[in-house]
Amino acid sequence: MPVPTAESSALPTSEAVAEAGDAGRSADGGRRPRRVRWRLPDAGLVSLLLAAALWCYALPRIGFREMGDYGLLDRLPVAYHLSLLVLTAGFVLTLRRAGTAPWWPAAHCAALLFALKAPPAVLYDAVRYPWASKHDAVVDTLLANGELRPGAALSGNMSAYDQWPGFFTLNAGLVRAFGVESAATYANWAPIVLGLLMMPVLVLIYRTFCQDWRLVWTAVWIFQLANWVGQDYFAPQGLAYLLHLTVIAVVLRHFVRPGSAGRLRDRTFLDPAAATVPPPTGNRQRAVCVVVLAPLIAAVNATHQLTPVMLCICLFALTLTRRYRNYGLLAVAALLMLVWDLTMGRPLFVETLSTLKESIGDLTQNSRAGYAGQLTGPGPELAGTANVLMVLAVAALAGVALLLRRRLVRSALPLLLVSAAPVPLFAVNDYGGEMLFRVYLFGLPGAAFFAAAALVPAAAGKRRGRAPVARRRVAAVALPAVLLVLLTGFLPSYYGKETMYYTPPEETALVVRALDNAPDGSLILATSGSFPEALHRYDRLEHWFFAEQELPENERMLKDPAGYLADGIPPGTRAYVILTRTQDVYTAGEGLLPADGFETLRTALSASPLFRTVESHSYGVVLEYRPAARGTTTR
Repeated sequence: MPVPTAESSALPTSEAVAEAGDAGRSADGGRRPRRVRWRLPDAGLVSLLLAAALWCYALPRIGFREMGDYGLLDRLPVAYHLSLLVLTAGFVLTLRRAGTAPWWPAAHCAALLFALKAPPAVLYDAVRYPWASKHDAVVDTLLANGELRPGAALSGNMSAYDQWPGFFTLNAGLVRAFGVESAATYANWAPIVLGLLMMPVLVLIYRTFCQDWRLVWTAVWIFQLANWVGQDYFAPQGLAYLLHLTVIAVVLRHFVRPGSAGRLRDRTFLDPAAATVPPPTGNRQRAVCVVVLAPLIAAVNATHQLTPVMLCICLFALTLTRRYRNYGLLAVAALLMLVWDLTMGRPLFVETLSTLKESIGDLTQNSRAGYAGQLTGPGPELAGTANVLMVLAVAALAGVALLLRRRLVRSALPLLLVSAAPVPLFAVNDYGGEMLFRVYLFGLPGAAFFAAAALVPAAAGKRRGRAPVARRRVAAVALPAVLLVLLTGFLPSYYGKETMYYTPPEETALVVRALDNAPDGSLILATSGSFPEALHRYDRLEHWFFAEQELPENERMLKDPAGYLADGIPPGTRAYVILTRTQDVYTAGEGLLPADGFETLRTALSASPLFRTVESHSYGVVLEYRPAARGTTTR
């Protein structure tokens, strides 16, 4: 509510004080009440409170249990969209005072992160992303057995998690510290926690090259909107990415070589928004920084197999500049990566090397998204289109900055190199259909910075002339418009395939019962691993996700599903088929099976004498393989 403030006289003399005292008395000698001036609440506070009220009103009205073809997109109420509009308007208004009150845009950036990604954490009664449950399974295995087995051959590609256990070891400790039943209790909060931890790291990186708080916070805002990739969920990649950016931030701030700045310390040569090069550090200081960073780099290597490669590539890109030509840190990072790959990660590392000869140079295959299918259905198709448009929009904005703000680009060249460094990995490997998303993710911090530079002109008064004035007038309209466009693109990119990501508790319970009842050593068959608790007891069961292949092969499989699966089951093996609603949605959306292919599969297997129905519900069916019936079956 409005806050009253007393008016005070500007006269400093004693006569002025006496005059003020006389003026404060009425004609009959009594005291007159002092006049007060009512000050309106800060626009930043108003926008935050209004957005929070709208968001809280909308939250219980999000119909996540009735999602259809468009995921959450058509289940988000008008109040939710209004809350995002209010946040955006408040953020743009607070940018005007970002130099003197940077905490208001910072609060809006944090609120945007929460508004965009917290609904699943607050609402869902299951882990978002069914495949995230396998990470919870690793934590459970670690807590139950007290160890992981990096040398063991585990089905379902689970050996990689045992060979890079940093993330799971940390969460096993958190489960014990919090006293919760499992990591699934807090898994859906990972995007918010990691996003909040990442904000100061991004600010540190951006402030290395920019002194304009408007540009810095706009870059953080764009990063939030463009980070639709979904790699910040409960998984090793999110933690490793945070550690990676932390290492890069420290290097950019504290590894500047003496005498390398040149004209980049001259304000007349720099872009008005650019920051001068950080103070140089001597050999001894950089050596100390290497010692400090070594445990952090080791943690990256213990957490994720791809991120150390990205880190080494980025450090190599920095050596191409005189400012950061420090071969010692690069050597330490490469050595730590090789030591881990040749010891703990040796099984998967050797296997990956053997496949490189087939993937190197195949740009078309390496840049594909997903396993092999084509997105089908209104929601997935819209999400795929939005993904492409978002990438093009951010790239186009960054390209505009590269053309129009060349002095800023010159001073921020290291950030540009770090962002572009991962691109050549397209020529090396497809990383299970995810290389496209990983390259985009690692290039996003720099892309967001330069995209913001295209929207936030030099501060008023820094440059004279008609062109800067016209540019500021255009930016006054372009900035909110572009932020709204990016916001519009984020929602389908992040929530368009939500039907694949939410699983009802009944389906999860069905899967857990089936896997708990399966004898040790049994073979579990499913169309894909994208269903809840798919890898529960992964260290005691084998898995075959038989539809994760090219569509033509799956079409051949559908001609005789029972015979196809029976031919792939080793003799003497106890085998169970688990088919769930989530698998149906996933295989259809990702184009792994043709239309009605999943229903055809379920019907054929349920009717086949080779498989006995153990449990059947509308949300899933469990079948047991009966090899004795093969001799009496005609195919």
